[in-house]
Amino acid sequence: QVQLAESGGGLVQAGGSLRLSCAASGRIFWGYTMAWFRQAPGKEREFVAAITWNDGTTYYADSVKGRFTMSRVNAKNAGYLQMNSLKSEDTAVYYCAAKSGFWSSRPFEYAYWGQGTQVTVSS
Repeated sequence: QVQLAESGGGLVQAGGSLRLSCAASGRIFWGYTMAWFRQAPGKEREFVAAITWNDGTTYYADSVKGRFTMSRVNAKNAGYLQMNSLKSEDTAVYYCAAKSGFWSSRPFEYAYWGQGTQVTVSS
């Protein structure tokens, strides 16, 4: 129904920036939430940020507050994650996800997932 595709990952030095994009091939409906999760090798998949599609309210994990910013362009069915002041601990595969209804930080509550994009922060 909804397919997601991430892009924008890459290798960046600590302190640098990257902008990730999430393109939805299907229509994201008014009551949906789009989110970003990340998973490092040997670690659990963790919540990064979310945005409600109707009013653009954002939510962030404590670990990225003040450094990452999520946004969306409704007409393009696209979400973005601007990542600044990157740290080595930000290294992970970043996944875009979507769900209907209220936001959640729990991965299992999201029905739609992208394939992931690698972000590597070197020092």
